[in-house]
Amino acid sequence: MFRDLGHRYGQGDALNELGTVQMLAGNYAAAAECLQQALALYQEIGHRLGQADALFNLGRVQRLAGDYQAAAASQRQVLEQFRDVGERSGQANARNELGLLQQLAGDYLAAAASHHEALDMFRGLGDRLGEASTLNSLGELLCQTSDTQQARDRHAQALAIARDLGAPEEEARALQGIGRCHMQDGDRGEGTAKLRQALAIYQRMGTPEARRVQQTLQDHELVSTTPERQPAPPQTAKAISPHEPRR
Repeated sequence: MFRDLGHRYGQGDALNELGTVQMLAGNYAAAAECLQQALALYQEIGHRLGQADALFNLGRVQRLAGDYQAAAASQRQVLEQFRDVGERSGQANARNELGLLQQLAGDYLAAAASHHEALDMFRGLGDRLGEASTLNSLGELLCQTSDTQQARDRHAQALAIARDLGAPEEEARALQGIGRCHMQDGDRGEGTAKLRQALAIYQRMGTPEARRVQQTLQDHELVSTTPERQPAPPQTAKAISPHEPRR
């Protein structure tokens, strides 16, 4: 319809929305194609905010597809574009994305700084969904650096906000993070319960994350149901009892 009417703004918006839908469904190649078309249209008509938005979504697709270098380059460009047009919400989102990429690169101090800056911006704007997303990002970072108590606290804050807003993606992400922390602390019962709650939400949404959580649950179930070998009686004073390392 937008092509027939020659409405290029609407065509760009439609492609941007379609790319986002494809991304959430895990169709990353199709998502990237739509978003690149949207970006080209916005560039042609000089829609700077649209350019930044499409490039931000393209950077997310690149991260999810595993192209972290391209994703980081995209988000740095996005940050500059949102600064140029004075769009603080976009800046906060780009900061949060850069934090995720810095975490993936192992630069945890830079990641923490990016997430905290994003969190301050979201709170200043009253953007509670952005706040929940960033709290989940911080929780994931803290869990990865073995500070599971602080990680659970961040995820719990995100969970409360997500439920208040009716935001299932961040609710599932928070439950997944809490479950991961419990698993890391050796509390498989509570960890499994939280992961199953997250899985149910992801499955209702039809997102690719459902497969990853399901695989995590299957892996832990396999570990917990595999009997450990009992140490053999020592044959001599110097004999070493064989054992299975605990995962």
